[in-house]
Amino acid sequence: MQRRRFIAALSASGTAALGGLPARAQAFPVRPLRYIVPVAAGGGSDLVGRTVTERWGRLLGQGFVVDNIGGGGGAIACLAAAKSAPDGYTLLQGYVGTHGTNPATRSKLPYDAVKDFTAVGMIGATPNVLVIHASLAVQSVAQFVEYMRRNPGRVSYGSAGQGTLTHLTMELFKQAANAFALHIPYRGIAPAFNDLLGGQTQAMFPGLAAALPHLRSGRVRALAVTGAARHPLLKDVPTLIEFGYKGFDAVQWYGVVGPAGMAPAVVKTLNDTLNTVLTGSDLRDRLSSEAIEPQAMTPEAFGQFIRDDIARWTRLAHDHKIDLDS
Repeated sequence: MQRRRFIAALSASGTAALGGLPARAQAFPVRPLRYIVPVAAGGGSDLVGRTVTERWGRLLGQGFVVDNIGGGGGAIACLAAAKSAPDGYTLLQGYVGTHGTNPATRSKLPYDAVKDFTAVGMIGATPNVLVIHASLAVQSVAQFVEYMRRNPGRVSYGSAGQGTLTHLTMELFKQAANAFALHIPYRGIAPAFNDLLGGQTQAMFPGLAAALPHLRSGRVRALAVTGAARHPLLKDVPTLIEFGYKGFDAVQWYGVVGPAGMAPAVVKTLNDTLNTVLTGSDLRDRLSSEAIEPQAMTPEAFGQFIRDDIARWTRLAHDHKIDLDS
């Protein structure tokens, strides 16, 4: 009996001695993560997500389950991510549509692209390209602007849809160039390209990945790219900034966000490992098929990038009275 009492007392004193020490923090992550991609499987955005998470999961020591949630221009996926627990185990691949042009052009968007999310990090970006039909007797941006001015109402351009980056970028260019071209919206970039190739429209501002096959075939001509620097795949094509057009550093970008309220330590772990993945040469080679240049950022820098992008397109949408929910 005395021995049992002694052991119990010793155990109690040990527990009391440890009571003032904090419990050892559980390492993150300890289980697989959910990665929401706001489009159907099989497209360029899906390729980006699966390429990144395959390498990211190996570095974290836990796999990612890619969850494709399309519909609503990305709104359904955004809501699913925003309403999930802010524990770091549910992430969303945000992009210029969900966290750039949508907030600018939709007054009834069912989520707040800034307040409802925690910025984790940028993945990368690809420029948009000002392309024209190869038959057009235009060889430069200056000549194209002059052509639009000489032919008011006779120049039209296609886009992937009202309020998309392909639409807003051309509107920004028209505004900067003080020239007019009629907007023809399509349901996606493929049908828009079909009519450009067929000569029904004369110009477009597609993403580089969508434009490359047609540029290589010689059926369209590139006049300029967006972004702060020339793209490695189009080294001879100047940026619009080089021509003196300010504000054309906008690009088709992809990044990672989580629900609002994520712990800073978890965000740091995710950002550090994501940025390590982005420095790998194999990732750069894999993303080159989508003409995407990896671009590492801190969470703070990426959060500011999102706010700046929303502000840019909101000003343009306001100037042109673009509200897709009105």
